[in-house]
Amino acid sequence: MKTMICTVTILLLCAVPAGHASAQEISALGGFVKNTDRDNSTYQWQLEYREALGEHLDFNITYLNEAHLPDHHRDGFGSQLWLRTTILERRLALAAGVGPYYYFDTTPNPAGTGNLNDQGWGALVSLAATWYTASPWLLQLRSNWVETGGSIDTISLLFGVGYRLDPSPSAKPFQQTSPRDETPTRNEITAFIGETSVFSSDSPHSLAVGVEYRRGLLRYLEGTVSWLYEGSNQGSQMNGLATQLWAAKAFFADSLALSFGAGPYIGYDRLHDNTLIVSGVATMSVAYRFHPRWGTRASWNRIITNYDRDADVWLAGISYRF
Repeated sequence: MKTMICTVTILLLCAVPAGHASAQEISALGGFVKNTDRDNSTYQWQLEYREALGEHLDFNITYLNEAHLPDHHRDGFGSQLWLRTTILERRLALAAGVGPYYYFDTTPNPAGTGNLNDQGWGALVSLAATWYTASPWLLQLRSNWVETGGSIDTISLLFGVGYRLDPSPSAKPFQQTSPRDETPTRNEITAFIGETSVFSSDSPHSLAVGVEYRRGLLRYLEGTVSWLYEGSNQGSQMNGLATQLWAAKAFFADSLALSFGAGPYIGYDRLHDNTLIVSGVATMSVAYRFHPRWGTRASWNRIITNYDRDADVWLAGISYRF
C-alpha cells in the first residue's frame, strides 16, 4: 500500500506542468496483448493524456487494461517520458517512451477459495507512430512492453484515435501558443451517484453514492474531501471519507477540465464488524461546465486495499461552483 501511494504521488508530481507547454492530447487505443511467457493472447485497450514538454520531449499519464489472460485479470496506471521526432512536414511523429507502471492483477487463490488482488509495479516501454491530420484528430499505432518482477510480462500492438485539446490552426505537433490565464477551481461541491464493482471472479456490483468538496490550491493543483458509500454486495459494504491531491488542467475556455488524484481512504467495513480500514484511492475525473456556477462531473475511483477487496467505483453527478 505504501508503495502504491508513493508511486501515484510521483505520477501526480510529474503531471503538473513546469512552465508553459503546448500540444495536449487525449487518445483511446485498442488491440491485442500476448503473454510473453505463454502462448496465449487477448484484447487490450488504453486511455492516455499526453503533453509536450518541448520540441522533442513529451510526458503522459496512461491507463492500460490488459483484459483476461488465463488466471490474470490485469490493468494499471503508468507515466512515461517520450523522445519524439517528426517527418513528412511534421505530420508524422515517431516516438519512444519509458516509465513506471503500477498494476492490479486479480488471480485465483491457491487455497482454492476466492481471488487474490496482486498489486505491484514494473516498467512500461512503448513505441508509437502518430499521424496528425489537418483537423484536431490524430491516428496512432502503438506497441507496449510491460516488464514486472512479480507478475506476467506482456507485449501488445494497438491502434487508436486521439484529439488535440486547444490545437493551433496548423494542427501539427508542438506548435507554441500564447500562455493561457487559467485559474483553478475556487470551491466546488458535487453530488454523485453510480456503481461499485469489486474485483473477484463474479464481480459483484452495487449502487454507490458520494459527495465531494473540491478546492483549487495552485494553478494546476486541487484538493478534495469526499464521503463515499460503496453500497452493499457480497464483496464489499464500505463507506468512509477520502482526501486527495489532484493534478488538474482546464481547456476550451475553462468549460472542460481533466484531473488525476490520489490519497488515503478511511472507511468502515460492515462485512468485518464495522472495522476501521485505511485504504488508498486513485481517481481520474472529467468535468464539463455548462454555466459559470453549474456543471457535471464523472469520476472513476480505484479503491486500493491490502485485504483482496480492490474495487472500481464509477460516479457521475452535478456540481456547483462558488
